[in-house]
Amino acid sequence: MGIEWLKPGAFFGSILYALVGVLVFWLSFLVIDKLTPYNLWEELVEKQNVALGIVVGAMVLGISVIVAAAVHG
Repeated sequence: MGIEWLKPGAFFGSILYALVGVLVFWLSFLVIDKLTPYNLWEELVEKQNVALGIVVGAMVLGISVIVAAAVHG
């Protein structure tokens, strides 16, 4: 591994792709939150619903893998 990642084009490209990936991830999470019949944040934080937390965590990992694959090409 050389110092290719220090080049400004590669560095700023990586930052841009990271920001786009986080934005797509956040938007997809908001869509999932709107599609569910209850408020995910209230169920997870206030009611401490562990089972829903596991399901949402699995969805988050799945979305993250899809976004990473799309950004990576």
